[in-house]
Amino acid sequence: MELMTRQETWNITYNHALGETASWFYCQLRDHAKIHGRRCAATGRVLVPPRSFSDQTLEPTTEWVEVGPGGRIETFTIVYEQFQNLPDPPYAFGYVLLDGADTALGGFFKGIDLTDPAKAAARLKIGTRVMTRFAEKRIGDVLDFCYELA
Repeated sequence: MELMTRQETWNITYNHALGETASWFYCQLRDHAKIHGRRCAATGRVLVPPRSFSDQTLEPTTEWVEVGPGGRIETFTIVYEQFQNLPDPPYAFGYVLLDGADTALGGFFKGIDLTDPAKAAARLKIGTRVMTRFAEKRIGDVLDFCYELA
């Protein structure tokens, strides 16, 4: 059997209704430069980004919990190729388990020399401590913060 490829172009723009939980989360980013999660009453887990229902128990979450600003890298990638609607390469993106959280939050890593992939990867290794840094001008978006090595 022949394995085939097909080039496809997707260009989708839409307005996403964030709902009460995500709206509150993004307002806190924008107005207070703070990251919050929601605690599952049944398990005690703090979900970040916050969800209105636990991903394990499906029970509503009710308590807001401030997390971070410190954390540790759970996973990362370094991008050297251009992708539409993303920053000019190179850049590093990954997931960080913020202090006080039980799930990881994605974000860009800044302040790291990415010209040598092996050296950059060694600096971004799993478990490395990072600090959340907030943009001076925030709009209520995931780009309102980034991670820097602690």
